[in-house]
Amino acid sequence: MPIYEFKCRDCQKNFETILTSSSKVSTVVCPECTSKNIMKTISASSYRLASTSSSIPTGALSGCSSKGGFS
Repeated sequence: MPIYEFKCRDCQKNFETILTSSSKVSTVVCPECTSKNIMKTISASSYRLASTSSSIPTGALSGCSSKGGFS
């Protein structure tokens, strides 16, 4: 289930909520003030490589370079 980030427009609190695919954003309330006046925020993606032996080419994650990355 995905975790969504919200901001309450009334109390300005940022919070996260797990929503199932059948849940509606309109059912989410602020945990601080119970307001329904919320907005969905953009969150940064996060991931973790499980091991050092991956299919990502050497140097692909080290920045812009003419020698690293995909060709």
